[in-house]
Amino acid sequence: MAIAISMLARCVGGSRVIGSPETQVTGIAYDSREVRPGDLFVCVRGFVHDGHAFAAEALRKGAKALMVERELSLDAPQIVVADTRKAMGLAAAELYGHPSRALRMIGVTGTNGKTTTTFLVRDLLARAGRRTGLIGTVLQSVGDRDFPAGRTTPEGADIQRLLWQMVQGGCTACAMEVSSHGLVLQRTAGVEFDVAVFTNLTQDHFDFHHSFDDYLEAKLLLFRALVPGRPGLKEKKFAVVNGDDPHAGRFIEAAKASVITYGLKEGNDLWATDVEATAGGVRYVARTRRASAFVRLTLTGRFNVYNSLAALAVGLSEGLQLEEAAAGMEKTVVPGRFEPVNAGQEFAVIVDYAHTPDSLENVLRTARNLAEKRVICVFGAGGDRDKTKRPLMGKVAADLADYVVITSDNPRSEDPVEICRQVAEGARTGGKGSFRIIVDRREGIRHAIQLAEPGDLVLIAGKGHETYQEIKGQKLHFDDREEALLAIRERL
Repeated sequence: MAIAISMLARCVGGSRVIGSPETQVTGIAYDSREVRPGDLFVCVRGFVHDGHAFAAEALRKGAKALMVERELSLDAPQIVVADTRKAMGLAAAELYGHPSRALRMIGVTGTNGKTTTTFLVRDLLARAGRRTGLIGTVLQSVGDRDFPAGRTTPEGADIQRLLWQMVQGGCTACAMEVSSHGLVLQRTAGVEFDVAVFTNLTQDHFDFHHSFDDYLEAKLLLFRALVPGRPGLKEKKFAVVNGDDPHAGRFIEAAKASVITYGLKEGNDLWATDVEATAGGVRYVARTRRASAFVRLTLTGRFNVYNSLAALAVGLSEGLQLEEAAAGMEKTVVPGRFEPVNAGQEFAVIVDYAHTPDSLENVLRTARNLAEKRVICVFGAGGDRDKTKRPLMGKVAADLADYVVITSDNPRSEDPVEICRQVAEGARTGGKGSFRIIVDRREGIRHAIQLAEPGDLVLIAGKGHETYQEIKGQKLHFDDREEALLAIRERL
């Protein structure tokens, strides 16, 4: 595909073109290392590097034109815009023929539950015969192909390319995790959403948003984007809201769309009764004012009742019957979300992504209900992220686990010893749980598994599906599931 830069400039309000407006480009890149001949290179100002400094390198690699926030003294056509991040998404949507208009776009936002909810949505729509793509934290799914994900919400050019690939692959819908970072940084510019889902709101990412109100406002951006679309496929807009969350009213108010609330309380449009959670999964009855359906999940925990209700509500918004939607979720498995590790040992080992105070509390309460005897928790906190949640997580762990191993997570540029110390400050104020600091995560996991007795449950939290530790700018291979399996086999 090829398009004149004048066409791309036209779709970005307030832009101007320097040089030949008829210059043709065939792709969009924002990383100079990935430029291909014929690309438009977008100079994005990042938190560490400014893309404008790499424009000359991009031209040497074959870029035909630049998108900039300030005119550069380089011999190349340039589109000057106010915000290159936002403009990149809009331009990419134009280049790829606005692929989101050919898909039912389901965006899921909230602190916890985004990944599981998108997996459930994908599966129930696919079971109903609607080929559905996925963009999220764990993977990106295009038709029958899965790819590892780099971040929860990719950059705007990557999103548009993925959506175009989905359309080319015969997809009719896309379930997409939409992070607060992605919304504030305009990564979703050019995407027309049809359904917005709100899971819950608790503390996270205060390193980026600075306050809870800022964090809330970021999430609301997805719901404010629900505006009436084109006649036909895109004119139906829905807001799916966790009615049990104290912030539900703000999301309902922000949406110019039909609203479906869900939760455990009967006052919602969709609610659950007769909930039964076991190690083998969750069972409950989903109810609306006019129908009911028995729900069986291989996923377990009260929090997954909420996630599955959100997915059911999406199914209803897309015209599925309640029983049909429920049947599509029965076999859903989500990597690194309360995932068991079993090598024949007489105690349970669970790996989970929980990395906020609320999500850690949720999985620990589930573990508490499932464990025959003690709960042993291994977890840490990420570096270069919200420091205020570290002692809160320490307190939650000490309150709900019998024994806690505080260890390293992804320390990034920080000192892992200092991170563990800050977590331990909260653990000291906790309830019954004793704790020990073992900074080396491999040794921490090994220690917990060596301590476990028949009937205990070892919860390894924080990294879930991740297969690396990020230390001083390097991503070193590390998989909690692999390490747990090795430790179990060593003990056996």
